[in-house]
Amino acid sequence: MFKNLFSLNGRVALVTGGSRGIGKMIASGFLSQGAAKVYITARKAGPAEETAKELTSLYDGECIALPIDMSTVAGCKKLAAEMIKREPKLDILVNNAGAAWGAAFDEFPENGWDKVMNLNVKSLFFLTQALAKPLRAAATHEQPAKIINIASIDGIFTNPMETYSYQASKAAVIHLTRRMAAKLIKDHIVVTAIAPGAFASDMNTAARDHADVLAKRIPAGRIGNEMDMAGLAIFLASRAGNYVVGNAIAIDGGVVYATPGLEIAG
Repeated sequence: MFKNLFSLNGRVALVTGGSRGIGKMIASGFLSQGAAKVYITARKAGPAEETAKELTSLYDGECIALPIDMSTVAGCKKLAAEMIKREPKLDILVNNAGAAWGAAFDEFPENGWDKVMNLNVKSLFFLTQALAKPLRAAATHEQPAKIINIASIDGIFTNPMETYSYQASKAAVIHLTRRMAAKLIKDHIVVTAIAPGAFASDMNTAARDHADVLAKRIPAGRIGNEMDMAGLAIFLASRAGNYVVGNAIAIDGGVVYATPGLEIAG
């Protein structure tokens, strides 16, 4: 009954923003569990192709680069068309591509709002919409297709950093995940979200450059690593996660749910 519970043998996945950071961790994890093909996207061809070559050399499955800018709806449709041209069925979609912006409240610019909301929320929705056909084609009652949206703990709690559009966008991703889950479960497509805390990446420079300092603020005493992220993504993408629908799972070493609150004297 439990044999191959976490296997992704023969499955086809697309991981946006998969050339580095969290996206690369997830792509690597999928290939380690037998995924036949993992497509990764990035704006720049060089890094995407380098990562694809690296991951293909490590596993039996194939990692394929699709260097397409998906920051616009037109870009999302182009990416979907390229995927459909190659794959009539898509088992797993990971919406990981994202951006962040920090600025003081009184000076926060409109372009810092639009860039983040467009990529983190708008593109996520319209890419998923454009890939609905191959996802539905892959989905069955016994083995649903999977959509995993990458949110953030910044969409669950208030980060003291002044990243207004980023925090708003990730809260939107969490609620959008629930709404899409309610719609797509009828087509045997399971939608969930991962809400990472501190993982070393180009976006999270504090975790990348000051891991020891940051670790002191995390109940688990460390930042997240590749196995942590890959493990959760594999769980959600595999048979093991078939009954997890609409959830946004924090993976943060306890920052959101295991950090003691302030005591207020009476």
